[in-house]
Amino acid sequence: MSEKNKKLNFRCVLHGSFRKHFSEIKKAYKIFTEAGIEVLAPEMTEIKYIENGFAVLETDKERDPRMIELIYLHNLKRLGENGFSFFVNPEGYIGKSTSYELGIAQVSNIRHFFSEILTDHPAYFHNNSVWKPENLTEYILRHKRLPNPNFKRKDRIINKLWEDLMIPGSVVAVGGIIEYQPAKPKKEKEILLVKTHKWGDKYSIIGGKVRRNERLEDALVREIKEETGLKSKIGEHICTFDQIKNSGYYKSGIQHIFIDKVVGVDSKNVCLNEEAEEYIWIPPHIALQELPMEPNARHTLELYMNQLNY
Repeated sequence: MSEKNKKLNFRCVLHGSFRKHFSEIKKAYKIFTEAGIEVLAPEMTEIKYIENGFAVLETDKERDPRMIELIYLHNLKRLGENGFSFFVNPEGYIGKSTSYELGIAQVSNIRHFFSEILTDHPAYFHNNSVWKPENLTEYILRHKRLPNPNFKRKDRIINKLWEDLMIPGSVVAVGGIIEYQPAKPKKEKEILLVKTHKWGDKYSIIGGKVRRNERLEDALVREIKEETGLKSKIGEHICTFDQIKNSGYYKSGIQHIFIDKVVGVDSKNVCLNEEAEEYIWIPPHIALQELPMEPNARHTLELYMNQLNY
């Protein structure tokens, strides 16, 4: 393994029907390991026996298929920043056990890829998920990262519904007071607010959930680009706080943490996606006085105003 690949530390877990496609899984294992990508599971030993359709490997120390499966799945927790699941599914087939593993990987927000398009499972997967092992390996070695998700515009609602299922014990969200300073020196600074269905038609700031292994500033730049089309430059930190309990979007049992920052943009040409109904550019003090705002955004805007000594 090269020194560069050691630092990147790419890891994967292979999934598939051991009973039907074990030889293809072994080929994928060989391709990844020879490229310096560590395969955490399975260990490449032979199948000891098959019982009730479940394949047991020579290295499996347990006899209970449930225990074997859970020990296998615990490798997902070891994947780390550059980790992924790879599903070996010739002719689109993954089978019952692998279907279970896919569900766990997806709900755990593990990056996952398939060798072919799924045909025996109605699972949602994005447009950049299907890769032959050799092609995925070539991409990783060339770009030193995993391929980015690619969502078709028509699938945005499906993708949003799927992401809403991924609810861990803690949710971190980033938001921004997006400010535009007109070129004319006496012209007042304006901020961007959006009206959303989620907040009961009240105004809020742009933001969203931080993805697994995503940096806070990268998440905020991404959310702003997705929701408004604007290129942004992240500025000062405004505040970090827990979800306001009576905000109308509070969910008990989840620690929802907001991290909000000042964001600068050079353009007011907003192109909203489907997450917002309308937008407004408005001086911040007027927004506080005149606009119906959801409590979390109002809290952030008040602190922003204090920083500006309004």
